[in-house]
Amino acid sequence: MKCPFCASSDTQVLESRAVEEGRAVRRRRECGKCGKRYTTYERVKSTVLWVIKKDGRREPFEREKVKRGILRAVEKRPISLDLVDDVVNQIEREMLKKEKEEVSSKAIGHAVLKRLKKIDKVAWLRFASVYLQFEDLEDFARAIKT
Repeated sequence: MKCPFCASSDTQVLESRAVEEGRAVRRRRECGKCGKRYTTYERVKSTVLWVIKKDGRREPFEREKVKRGILRAVEKRPISLDLVDDVVNQIEREMLKKEKEEVSSKAIGHAVLKRLKKIDKVAWLRFASVYLQFEDLEDFARAIKT
């Protein structure tokens, strides 16, 4: 494992523990050259999950893409990165539990909305405004009412 700060291969694992209900291993590492510490995660590479987009295109599921969307919605809100990671993990597990090779982008968007609504209403509204393509103030008002 190369250090992300100085690219040295002289790194040491300080601590390992199971996370995500035993589906991943979190490792705390330290670089022997620059002395900086960082965290890595080890996960089993699962079968490829394909996302069917609105226009019919298919692309591989990318947990980082889901995470980026959530991070944009929770920007400047009192929500920890750990909670965002937990939400992304829950969504990925939910999609994999469907035991299908393909899942619609709509299903992923609804899963994100469902979780954000429980966590932070402002983040939920931000995500909904992009995902549901709000065009005017009335769209916001309708979403808030429902």
